[in-house]
Amino acid sequence: MTSKIARRGGLRRGALLATMALAGLAAMGGTSALATPSGEWATFAQCPLSNASLSGCISASTTSGEFTVGAKTVPIKHTITLQGGFIENEETGALAFVGAANGETLSKTAQTVPGGLLGIAGLGGEVTATTELALPASSIGLNEANLLTETGVALELPVRVKLGNPFLGGNCTVGSKSHPIVIKLTTGATSPPKPNKSIKGAIGEISLTGESTILNISKNSLVDNAFAVSTGAEGCGLIPFLTDPLVNLVMGVPSAAGHNTAILNGTLRQAGASIVREH
Repeated sequence: MTSKIARRGGLRRGALLATMALAGLAAMGGTSALATPSGEWATFAQCPLSNASLSGCISASTTSGEFTVGAKTVPIKHTITLQGGFIENEETGALAFVGAANGETLSKTAQTVPGGLLGIAGLGGEVTATTELALPASSIGLNEANLLTETGVALELPVRVKLGNPFLGGNCTVGSKSHPIVIKLTTGATSPPKPNKSIKGAIGEISLTGESTILNISKNSLVDNAFAVSTGAEGCGLIPFLTDPLVNLVMGVPSAAGHNTAILNGTLRQAGASIVREH
């Protein structure tokens, strides 16, 4: 899995990104000390501005959608936040993701699993599913050109799903560092194997705020239903070698490509790092 996804050079000529680039150049010069961004730029509070090579800051909020793994579909009802920044290769245009300043690049936001994990003896009460990064933030792939043109992979996330319940303990996960669930999200159309059918994302609505220095993409939809879940649950309950197979049976994992879906709807904001430092 690559951590850098090449950005198409032709997009540089677009009026929208040209506006952003000119605004960034106008603010060059920097400040001697870093303060927490305020006002409209407060959304970039965890941008890793101490990195002198940083090109831009990103804050994305997923407010709705769903995540299907095998036999279980979990609706997204609590906001998930992706935050950090990126370094742009001036020669190739490739973007390298840089994690959030506080280390919380992808918020660990628990979502309720409808119906829990019925069928497992002794397992009662609510079960939650929390999507977490399985690898360092530098493994996140970002491609602005694909995002804006609704083609190819716009955002690549290596994740694991942590299941929460007193019976399951604190280490019950589907996916791991050695076997992450790699979601390749697009604003375009997917091409999944059967039985899944193609679904379509959307770039959403674009606007500029913060004296035309903050790029806002609202009503954005990123989708992927072609990924596989290659391993089952691990570390569940007091006796994992007994509990893990039960969780796998109820969850329907491992799950081949064509049986899983991620739909992330929300808002993405981006600004040049030099601009954010000024505010």
